[in-house]
Amino acid sequence: MITSIIPKIKKRFLAALIALFSAASLCFVIDQDWLSWSNQCLTTSYDATADVKLKKFEINLTEDSFLRLRKTFQNGKQEYFSLQLQQLDDLSYLGNNIKGTLRLKTKDDDVIVQTYNDRKGNIDTMATTLDIPLKNIEHERLDSLQRALNYFKGKAL
Repeated sequence: MITSIIPKIKKRFLAALIALFSAASLCFVIDQDWLSWSNQCLTTSYDATADVKLKKFEINLTEDSFLRLRKTFQNGKQEYFSLQLQQLDDLSYLGNNIKGTLRLKTKDDDVIVQTYNDRKGNIDTMATTLDIPLKNIEHERLDSLQRALNYFKGKAL
């Protein structure tokens, strides 16, 4: 009896296609998990008491590897910081597990700094560091945050 090998090839091709889509969706899930965890960590650990007249803040890491921080003060002034993690050169933490500062450094002026509603006028500048005040962050959590930021830095390359 003659049997065709085409059905076997179709089965293998279909199995390979399913495996490929599964791997791609797994990468998406991993990205989303890192992104959700990082944003939750940054939001809950951000020390809003570091700026005396801070009314509210927004800090988030985006899917396209940007770290953004917006501070709104009681007088209406806003400060906006944005850093593409691909430009990140060094990451350090100054402080202890109760209170400290996460310092993100770049080689060049790659941190966008904008102010709005300032008495001195709206100012657009660039900086080489972004300091993020943190509180109540254990060593393990800080290490995980560093791994997440490095993951998104590498993803952007």
